Amino acid sequence: MMSNQHKSFQLKDVKAMILAAGLGTRLKPFTDKHPKALAPVNGKPLLQRTIEYLQGFGVQNFIINVHHFADQIIDFLKDNENFGADITISHEKDEPLETGGGLMYASWFFEKDRQPFIMMNADILTTLDISAMYEFHLENNPLVTLAITRRASSRNFLFSEDDYLKGWRNNKTAELKLASGSDENLQPASFSGIHIISPAIFPLISQKGKFSIVETYLQLAADHPILGYFHDHDIFIDAGKPEAILDAEKYFK
Repeated sequence: MMSNQHKSFQLKDVKAMILAAGLGTRLKPFTDKHPKALAPVNGKPLLQRTIEYLQGFGVQNFIINVHHFADQIIDFLKDNENFGADITISHEKDEPLETGGGLMYASWFFEKDRQPFIMMNADILTTLDISAMYEFHLENNPLVTLAITRRASSRNFLFSEDDYLKGWRNNKTAELKLASGSDENLQPASFSGIHIISPAIFPLISQKGKFSIVETYLQLAADHPILGYFHDHDIFIDAGKPEAILDAEKYFK
């Protein structure tokens, strides 16, 4: 298993995409009138927390995709002067394009870059040292690095003993998708919704329109290295459900 202990460094020239377009159905009734990204944790909206989390590592250049109550997010950012960041909006007007479609719709933002970028969900709260994860990515040079933990989950990515992505399993339905080979000796891990992605991925993606990036990763993993980065000792909360918001308020003041 690869080490992920690195000295933290600043990511001031690194771009980030924050995914904030989803319908947030798990967070009803709040999302009947608001976007999930503006759900408050101790009075501070999730989107603000995500921006400030990344700013804490030096990130200042963002693209944020929006759809569900998009105007509320746009107005929130404008009212707060983008929290001092350089923020571009990717407005998915017709429908939310999911993780893969949303990334491809915003791909122009990264086209001229050679260095990897960060992508993460707006409703993730964590103490992960993302600069250490970024350095891990640079040292190992995979196509993608995925933040993962060994926590219980209804769905798991499956990794080889040296932490390369090999498959995916739905633990409720037993649905199994493999990048190659069999599922023997593969280790399950839960994805934390945080990616570090090389721009080299864009010409490799064949899907169009609305699609999940998980499908893309499983297609590409047979021929391209996609690595897991364990962060089991960090606080991690997927704040997409009301009970998770309450849990988050214990840790994130």
